[in-house]
Amino acid sequence: MSKVGLNLRRFRESVASHDRENPTHDPAYGIGVSYFDLERLGFDDGEALWPGVTIQVDGKAWGNFRVICGLNHGEVASAVEDIVRVRAVGVEA
Repeated sequence: MSKVGLNLRRFRESVASHDRENPTHDPAYGIGVSYFDLERLGFDDGEALWPGVTIQVDGKAWGNFRVICGLNHGEVASAVEDIVRVRAVGVEA
């Protein structure tokens, strides 16, 4: 399977896990990555991965991606990000 295919699988698994584990949240609408990872993985900022989910530059650390949802997590945001943070395929850290 290609690097893009493996990443799309991980993105889908992470979004599904987020939505399953947080039924009171709005569904996830994006995958956040650093600009560096976006370029290395060959995506465009705002590109639709599948209906309702886009990949976006979020300005955070490179080497990982994050599930983005509509809920303002406030102080628990870092804990939630740690749960759904997964290393992107093909990204050397």
